[in-house]
Amino acid sequence: MAGDDDVPGKAVSRLNQLSSHLSPIHATNHRKISSADPIQHGKRARKQNGNTLPLDHSDVLAELSKLQTIAKTPDPSNRGVIAQQKAGKLWVRQRIELLLDGSPFHELGSVSGTATFIQTGPRTEQVESFVVSNNIQGLGNVTVKNGTEAGVKRKILITADDFSIRAGHLDGAVPEKTLLAEKMALTMRIPVVKLVDGSSGGGSVTLIRKDGYSYIPLVRAFHYVVPQLNQGIPNLGAVLGPAVGLGAARVTACHFSVMAADVGSLFNAGPKVVEGATFEEGLDVKDLGGPAMHCTNGTIDNLAIDEKDCIEQIKTVLGFLPNHGRCPPPSTESEDSTEREDLRLRSLIPRRQSRMYNARTIIESVVDMASWFEIGALWGTTVISGLARLGGKPVGIMSLNCEVNGGAIDAAGSQKLTRMLKFCDVFNLPIVEFLDIPGYAIGTFAERSATMRWGIELAKTYYTTTTPIFAVITRRVYGVAGGVMVDCRDPMPRVAWPSGNWGSLPLDGGIEVGHRHELREAEKKEADGAERRYKELEDEYLRLMNPVRTAVKFGVEEIIDPKDTRKVVCQWVEHVYSTLMEIRLADRAAGRIQPSFT
Repeated sequence: MAGDDDVPGKAVSRLNQLSSHLSPIHATNHRKISSADPIQHGKRARKQNGNTLPLDHSDVLAELSKLQTIAKTPDPSNRGVIAQQKAGKLWVRQRIELLLDGSPFHELGSVSGTATFIQTGPRTEQVESFVVSNNIQGLGNVTVKNGTEAGVKRKILITADDFSIRAGHLDGAVPEKTLLAEKMALTMRIPVVKLVDGSSGGGSVTLIRKDGYSYIPLVRAFHYVVPQLNQGIPNLGAVLGPAVGLGAARVTACHFSVMAADVGSLFNAGPKVVEGATFEEGLDVKDLGGPAMHCTNGTIDNLAIDEKDCIEQIKTVLGFLPNHGRCPPPSTESEDSTEREDLRLRSLIPRRQSRMYNARTIIESVVDMASWFEIGALWGTTVISGLARLGGKPVGIMSLNCEVNGGAIDAAGSQKLTRMLKFCDVFNLPIVEFLDIPGYAIGTFAERSATMRWGIELAKTYYTTTTPIFAVITRRVYGVAGGVMVDCRDPMPRVAWPSGNWGSLPLDGGIEVGHRHELREAEKKEADGAERRYKELEDEYLRLMNPVRTAVKFGVEEIIDPKDTRKVVCQWVEHVYSTLMEIRLADRAAGRIQPSFT
């Protein structure tokens, strides 16, 4: 019969076809493939070594694997990679691996980038060149630092710049990837970690030449970033190189930001652009926007030693925060007894009002051991803010710093506390504040820097936020600033130490104002009359300002032994978490309270 001689060949062909159906994908997915291997399509490309192409699309998977290998392998001859190494910076994927402690990273858009194709047949083509996108997005599990609990895993969304490719400028689907990541964080309600090194997809003048036209700049991602911030979806950013333009904006917008001292900098535009605009010549990136600039003016919250320290700080902060604002902050077991006493606190506050002390000693004594994490230590130094745990439960901590400007709160201090109040409000963190405040800062510099304007912004934030606050009056409470801090809740949970001292004005200056005429008359009568009369008045006022008198009149609810402070505040925090937190979360879900970070 015609064609019978061809039967064995057809059988072999059919067997090969069936074999391709049955063979596992990994058998071809992990083979080493040359960059010259073509992507083939169509009937005319259906035969390979006499056999049909696998119907499981393993040829396409192999091509994807090849591109993924290119993306995940730094090119040692690339000038961007060489510059990255010379600067002592980690490559972007090394940073992700460090953040995730080597655990799996599930990338989004793993082969997105810029590719050129050449046609090899009527329906076939192959990738001629490929440059991976310079912004990596994906999901992973990070091991957070969560008190005494080790190995607590949290799912996060990561966005990381690859400065070795066009310094992170707009390239290879970056806007679409960034937009998707911000949308995912909002819908999945998981924390976002932003590792910024470059412009994070910001524009470059070379795009005008490439595209043939100029465009109106858009920042579409902020439509989704702002709701994240206000809904308490943690946004944590690290400056791991020069953060420029959009990159600078993205990290500055975060709830918490940190800069690597050895490689980090941040600016609106680089030295060359600045030189052309402001005629400031000879600037380098450190002069323009290094840690000495932005870790001391509040643009960036914290300074880190290096990239590794940046990532460790992010893990620490994340350990205090919930995934989003409709759930409570994560509690943990504490090995530090809530009944612990510290007799040193009795003698910490000097009897003489003019003498100072270290307020951080109080904080570190009261909170769970080794749980104190300060935020913004290098700016707004008239105040102290940070995170800690009390009985294993996360809290915000705020304190005045009498070692700087006598503790009088200046414009920067008001801005710092305003930010901390909003931070705690969106994350449902109760606040414990330690008060020794003589009032707002005074003098020409204070007036020039708009101390009252920023002080009232702080006051408005105290009264518009709703997170519970407990006040411990350690010494002075004076003026508008003091009044706001001790009376911003109704009723206001508060206690005082026996060193408490309060009033409308401090005695220094207050006596001169209130008894001006009397002191002048005393001076007319005898040479040292004013001085002697002043001393008499001072002694009388100090006697009348005995805190026991205030307690008798119920002007202060309770004066406690300083050694018992930890026990008192731990009892309050326990009540907040066991009772008030559930009510607060229900109110947020119903829209009765709507915290705002922006």
